[in-house]
Amino acid sequence: MRDTYFYFHAGSKNHGCEAIVRATQKLIGGKPCLISAEPEEDLLYDIDKIAAIQAKPEFTQSFAERLACSFTVRVLKSDRYGYHLRAKSEVRDLRSGSVALSIGGDNYCYGAAYNFYLEGMNQQLHKRGIKTVLWGCSIEPDTVTDAMRKDFARYDLIVARESISYELLKACNPNTVLACDPAFMLDKEELLLPDGFIPGKTVGVNLSPLIQKSEKIKGITSENYRRMIRHILDTTEYNIALIPHVVCRGNDDRDAMQPLFDEFKGSGRICMISDGTCEQLKGYIARCQLFVGARTHATIAAYSSGVPTLVVGYSTKAKGIARDLFGTDEQYVLPVQSLETPEDMTMAFDWLNVHSDRIEKVLQQKMPAYRQTIRQAAAAVKNL
Repeated sequence: MRDTYFYFHAGSKNHGCEAIVRATQKLIGGKPCLISAEPEEDLLYDIDKIAAIQAKPEFTQSFAERLACSFTVRVLKSDRYGYHLRAKSEVRDLRSGSVALSIGGDNYCYGAAYNFYLEGMNQQLHKRGIKTVLWGCSIEPDTVTDAMRKDFARYDLIVARESISYELLKACNPNTVLACDPAFMLDKEELLLPDGFIPGKTVGVNLSPLIQKSEKIKGITSENYRRMIRHILDTTEYNIALIPHVVCRGNDDRDAMQPLFDEFKGSGRICMISDGTCEQLKGYIARCQLFVGARTHATIAAYSSGVPTLVVGYSTKAKGIARDLFGTDEQYVLPVQSLETPEDMTMAFDWLNVHSDRIEKVLQQKMPAYRQTIRQAAAAVKNL
């Protein structure tokens, strides 16, 4: 029986990454080897129960390799060689005849260093006789280079999670399929609700510090969230549940949402959900009446639970997923780059609230066939 490796996993304090691991293991079966940048985080959320966690090996270089790295950086102005060496060290103990899934989702969207590493992993895995899968991915079309196209062409299978990326990747590699993000298959666990969370009368809200880096007007994102929450409390009977989905140091949703909680806690109609596994967080999101979220996998938890959702997006993946579900991203995705006035999000929320019954029906009708696409993609992985 061949081994299955999951690589480019950032750690489970990003509960989107955790959701991909859990859902993919459920789809593929067995107990895969998870090569993790943060194995302690994975143990914290009991990932060892479904996967064999392997820390990235320590990266060491010979004197000659250090000289070569220095030369390529100083003279060629590129650190590609160094990242390829790092990839070579990471795959040296993996078994040939296996299959390796790059499960990072949108890792090709974060610049040259990530791309060099992914390129190196793809090449080195093939040299060891291991088939590679780019799994559940999104790509920013404006950032694609010729080197990236060549790298995409090497994969034995690419699974694009939305149609914008699919069209681009299909042109690079004919072994590309379109399927929903694996996290649409994630199970949920329903814990006791905190005070102030009323099922059917609560709006779930998620704010990410990451999207604030994409805003064109400093501070406008948090001001839009503040105005929207005030509007909901003043004009509706809804309560508010602030739901973090990433709790990494330096990129912690709670840091962005704590000021909102502090401002409105006197209303008695707002609560902050504590950290938990991705399945537990989905259990809270699934009991919301509406959801407004910045983290992609928080919004996927809502979509897959039939909860009408406004995505506060910053990238291709948000638009692509919405288009595949609704035929358009207009009204369903509010790009953070488009925020110009403090009331933009409030107006978008009002549209969501008015059309929520129709949106819920669309999600219920769409979800069975939509989920089937990732089951078919998982079958394709097994047949490699």
